[in-house]
Amino acid sequence: MRKTIGCGLLLASLSLGIANSAPAQESDLPGSFSGNVTLTTDYVYRGFTQANEDPAVQGGFDWESDNGFYVGTWGSNVNFGDGDEASIEIDVYGGYAGEIEGFSYDIGYIYYLYPGAPGAFDYDFWEIYGSVGYDFGPAALSLGLAYTPENFGNTDDGLYFQSGISMPLGEMLSVDANLNYYDVDPAFGEDYLDWSIGGTLSLDWFDADLRYIDTDIANCAGVCDARVVFSISRSF
Repeated sequence: MRKTIGCGLLLASLSLGIANSAPAQESDLPGSFSGNVTLTTDYVYRGFTQANEDPAVQGGFDWESDNGFYVGTWGSNVNFGDGDEASIEIDVYGGYAGEIEGFSYDIGYIYYLYPGAPGAFDYDFWEIYGSVGYDFGPAALSLGLAYTPENFGNTDDGLYFQSGISMPLGEMLSVDANLNYYDVDPAFGEDYLDWSIGGTLSLDWFDADLRYIDTDIANCAGVCDARVVFSISRSF
């Protein structure tokens, strides 16, 4: 489980992420451990660039129990144009996920931390999230929801609706599309849609992902305009 470029954390467990499918590492401890690292041309979250349209280096570590509980952490460099007050994002999360005959589910909690940012900026916030999905064989569908009572920058509550479809095209290539809606307080801005469409090529040592991302926001000073993002990812 980790945050995914353009799609958000909820869909990561529903085959819409870009992590390589390498098996989790075995150890003498209960459960299993895994990690991931990504190089991307831009860190885009819910339609908005988080890196001022510059490249980002990202990675995370996860632990999953044998009965579906998991915890993890994920990080990326960020640039909000605030004079480098915040230059890194660290997410800490935990939840419960599983699958029953093609039906998948995930529910959890995530805290977004921005070390170095002044407390007055109120960047840090938390969310609860949940998602369900079903793999029909030719395609997998998913729906998700995330809620925060106090959004980024102390902008009151926010409710994020997610939907996605993923289709394999052979053993190495898959395509996916996502349509999402963010219901926010006026302190954050106007409610908006964001969407993406892309493809992932899974090779022996890494995954290569290319996708188009856009929103329906008319004017956002360039931070949520249409863009193409290329990423290379590796799980271990």
